[in-house]
Amino acid sequence: MNEKLLEVFKKNKEVAFATSVDGKPHVRIFQIMKIDGNDIYFATSPKKEVYAQLRQNPNVAILDLKGAEFARVSGTIDFDIPDEMQREIYDTNPVLPHLYKTYKDLVYLRLPAESADYFDLRTTPPTLVHYDF
Repeated sequence: MNEKLLEVFKKNKEVAFATSVDGKPHVRIFQIMKIDGNDIYFATSPKKEVYAQLRQNPNVAILDLKGAEFARVSGTIDFDIPDEMQREIYDTNPVLPHLYKTYKDLVYLRLPAESADYFDLRTTPPTLVHYDF
């Protein structure tokens, strides 16, 4: 992933996570669990509505905003996450063990970035850089 995009995601791990079901948008806050190359990983409960929405339509967009600088990434969620990666995500995120007894209580999601936009509103004119992966 481009260094500018990584900087934004490192500053703020909470992102707006947008799905669409039956033509209706749904947005909620998700925490980035891991970034590996152009892949962004998330975890959620299989009991949550968002999981059912993603099963129906796995196309998502995320938006990360920190001050006047932000990044947007779009792609299609992959649900096939190796057990080793699931364990790593669970073990390295201090919040997850407080909410879930075991890493198996979660579903893990990989967002392979298909395209991204970087914005910086501090510059004149504002900076916009588009990336296709």
